Amino acid sequence: MPDQDPLLEPTRLVDFQSPSIAKLIQDHGWADLDEHERIGAVYDFVRNEIAFGYNREDDIPASEVLEDGYGQCNTKGTLLMALLRGVDIRCRFHGFAIHKELQRGVVPELVYPVAPKEILHSWVEVETERGWVNLEGFILDQSFLKVLQSSFSSSDSLCGYGAGTESLSTPPVTWTGDDTYIQKTGIARDYGTFDTPDAFFGQHRQALGVVREFLYRHVIRHWMNARVRSIRAGHVPAIPGFAKPNHRHQDTSHAA
Repeated sequence: MPDQDPLLEPTRLVDFQSPSIAKLIQDHGWADLDEHERIGAVYDFVRNEIAFGYNREDDIPASEVLEDGYGQCNTKGTLLMALLRGVDIRCRFHGFAIHKELQRGVVPELVYPVAPKEILHSWVEVETERGWVNLEGFILDQSFLKVLQSSFSSSDSLCGYGAGTESLSTPPVTWTGDDTYIQKTGIARDYGTFDTPDAFFGQHRQALGVVREFLYRHVIRHWMNARVRSIRAGHVPAIPGFAKPNHRHQDTSHAA
């Protein structure tokens, strides 16, 4: 009997055999699509049906992310990997750290000074017939991104409010078979590729300390999610060092 392909295996985090994920795949009929459409269908689901928001921690199972209905780079990436492997698409995890400036505007100004200077980040690499493709553009749902685009239309470069891009008006976030990005310009450190998020988080943890970790899980992330909901509804806070938001765009189709 041949060995299981490590880039198709389920893990504690990439739990695509869980009932909720298996049912989601079956209900959408994704396994019946050709390779390009399979990748695009699960990518679009994670990008837009799972709202941008902050879960209790980075290393939670994909099934928990699905149940939450929201996530950030690391957690939405885990769900994307689970769905890709669940439809027989090989994928792997690429770990990074990003500058905390990328989260400014989402992290409340009161706690921003004590936030870690670098924050763990990741994207998903998927194997296609053309080779490996980087997928990062799924992090911000379209409703949230549209508000940033309308609010900062005077500049195409933005590193803040959860975005890190030099092309805010036309960021490469749509699945076409090529790389997608929305936080790439915020990257500070490259940790390389891993077969699974489990392996990455086994070596790298966000250095918060006991007190800050407790506060993040029980207070700060809820505050951040309230900020995200407010931004998605069109209320973009002005912060020092950024151009003042120039437009309010009402869209409440997602909630974190």
